[in-house]
Amino acid sequence: MITKKKLLLYGTALILGTYFLFLGLTKAKGFFAPLLTAVILSLVVLPLSQLMEKKMKRPLAAILNSLILFIISVGLMALVSYQIRSFAEDWPQIEETMTPKIEQFKAFALKHTPLDQEDIKEAKNNSSEMGSGTGDRIKAFMSGLSSFLANYLLTFVYVFFLLNYRQIFKDFLMRMFPDEERDTVKTIITKSAKVAPQYLLGKLILMGLLAVLYSIGLGISGVNNFILVSVIAAVLTLIPYVGNVIGFTMAVAFGFLTSGDTTVLIGIALTFTVTQFVESYVLQPYVVGERVDVHPFFVIVAVILGNMVWGIIGMILAIPIMGIVTVVLLNINELKPFGILFSKKEFSE
Repeated sequence: MITKKKLLLYGTALILGTYFLFLGLTKAKGFFAPLLTAVILSLVVLPLSQLMEKKMKRPLAAILNSLILFIISVGLMALVSYQIRSFAEDWPQIEETMTPKIEQFKAFALKHTPLDQEDIKEAKNNSSEMGSGTGDRIKAFMSGLSSFLANYLLTFVYVFFLLNYRQIFKDFLMRMFPDEERDTVKTIITKSAKVAPQYLLGKLILMGLLAVLYSIGLGISGVNNFILVSVIAAVLTLIPYVGNVIGFTMAVAFGFLTSGDTTVLIGIALTFTVTQFVESYVLQPYVVGERVDVHPFFVIVAVILGNMVWGIIGMILAIPIMGIVTVVLLNINELKPFGILFSKKEFSE
């Protein structure tokens, strides 16, 4: 029988352990983030690597799959870079278009809110003071950029080693447990390896359909570079919840801010509203469906925790990692209640 004192002790230990676990993960982001990203990516290309190994040696297949992932990632970054450059080129036009609207907004704010001219001047002064530390921000940006590039390249090195030496890691996991539990471990490894590719396949199909829907709506609305914007907005759905907001903001920047036409803004809002409705109630259940067995509530919790720990990369990795954790919990009898809690399937008594 667990006494109140023991219950308090266990509860305190659990809370402290969880706190220090997430604190450690946050501090060790530079090590764990690229490693876990590589694990998920290697699982994604594992079926392709196994297929290629029938015609070539494993090291060559591992190198080719790492290069394929690298080329795809460079292509996505090139798309975003092109869109940012296009936005910079349109900036003078945006300033000219939006200046009268900003003045109208100021007049409205002065008339209908407690704000006065002094508040507006103070806000301008604060923004000017923020701009004075440009040198420090450039140094911080360059430091962050060098760190990102190092981790970015390291990720693909990890992918190669994980694919090439995967049998060693599998044997290690199998030998970590007694002989009578090896069948269970093998089942967990097999099911876990399927989570990431199934999730990505569903996401790729979903992104393609979303790109078509966005292109139709944004093209009719009169958004500049609407096909490119639609593709990027669809790719951004890899970042759960936040990606949709970024995509909408980008469409507004290239549509409403450039033209200043209110009908364009209404068209963009209608496009994203209708597309999100179709995604949530038609595409998501049938395209992604049961590919990742995680309850929607814990999907949200995992995404929030991922953002708190590792930012955007944590949000992207949250769902496949949560799916793998759920598979593991469901196949261990002692931890199965937690697996049932995280799963969206209904289990009979």
